[in-house]
Amino acid sequence: MNAIRGLDGLPLSIDRPEPPAPAGAASFADVLGGAIGQVDALQTKADAESEKLALGGGNLHETALALEKADVALKVLTRVRNKVVEAYNEVMRMTV
Repeated sequence: MNAIRGLDGLPLSIDRPEPPAPAGAASFADVLGGAIGQVDALQTKADAESEKLALGGGNLHETALALEKADVALKVLTRVRNKVVEAYNEVMRMTV
């Protein structure tokens, strides 16, 4: 009886260890955490610009730009989150 072989000629195995990541490569969690941090920084900057404008200082143009940047970044992050959740749900529906 022949064993089913993987693409690299080795038998398929559930317990196959993950290959080591290349040196300097960031994990998905690190990249996602960094993106969340950048969105948070943009939101904080937009809040600070809005507060300055409300107190009579600041620049309307810079405030509008900061608010728009924060809005776009949040929308992109939300779309990424939705895609990740969708992919997770699809993997969970797979039968093994």
